Amino acid sequence: MTAQYLNSDFHSLQRQSQIAWRKKNISSSTFGYQNKKGYEHIIPRSLWEETLWPHIRNPLKTYLNEKQIHSHTGTHNLLSSWVVCANLYFVIKIESAFRQLMLGFLQEKISSEITAINETELEFAFEEALLSPEHLLGEVDGTRGSGQTSPDVAFLIETKGGKGIILTECKYTEHSFYPCSARRTTDRGDKHANPDPGRCMKDALRQDYKSICHQSVWQRKYWDNLMLSPYGKSILKRCPASTAGYQLLRQHSLAEGIGASNKHELVVTSVAFDERNLNLKKCLYSTGIPNFASEWGKLFAGKALFKTWTHQQWVAYVRHSGKDALQKEWSNYMNNRYGF
Repeated sequence: MTAQYLNSDFHSLQRQSQIAWRKKNISSSTFGYQNKKGYEHIIPRSLWEETLWPHIRNPLKTYLNEKQIHSHTGTHNLLSSWVVCANLYFVIKIESAFRQLMLGFLQEKISSEITAINETELEFAFEEALLSPEHLLGEVDGTRGSGQTSPDVAFLIETKGGKGIILTECKYTEHSFYPCSARRTTDRGDKHANPDPGRCMKDALRQDYKSICHQSVWQRKYWDNLMLSPYGKSILKRCPASTAGYQLLRQHSLAEGIGASNKHELVVTSVAFDERNLNLKKCLYSTGIPNFASEWGKLFAGKALFKTWTHQQWVAYVRHSGKDALQKEWSNYMNNRYGF
């Protein structure tokens, strides 16, 4: 890691890098809009597919249509982590050589018990009712990619002992995993305001988060699937979802719900992120967690494992182990586009 990233705003540096990439790779110089304001690092929405590695454009479009998946609304933003995820991991679904490489990578990063990757899915949710976000988390009326906890990419795997699943949140320039939506003090539709969001900010030894969670008033079941470990109770200064860990808590709850069904031998909740993003690593510092990558998995007592890897590690693995021209083309694209 260079001193440049230790002492500079990672988001700003990546924005500058993506603007430079745009000038050589996007067919229009017209600014795109976000929140009614034009930006150079955002392209016209109609051109969003130009942000994808060319080899995956048509297969991904077909996949999204067939699975009725909602891609994120910000896919025309060159800093979109959803696009990063698609560029890095969708190829595993459509190319067997990449699938074999990811198998070896997951055996190193997750577990040597993994023997095969059966499916790779974006914005994943089980179709089986008892394993759905609606049943496990109380998230009604959602669909894959919209209104429910849908991990950015999921690997459905085989292990030496049975089936498994790896649920993965993919990050790029984001500074956190976002604050809990139920701490707001105003009503919105049928979701009543939180009468006392300050209760979420007490440490775990003084507060039972499940008993006071306003998400439960909205019929969400996030804490129903989670139990803090003694370590978690000793270090947490506030609810881990309160100010910067909301996505992590939801995905961990989903993983524990799946694990409790006993239909999967190995259940993993994971994060794939950019190693240069120091703000993301330390986003939970005031919560009592100095580095989410090393500490989050220690907070809970349950079946689900918590693992992380960096995008740079995955690209380096392909660059080192890949043999064919397509893998070289992909790794060159990742280097030119993102500096991976």
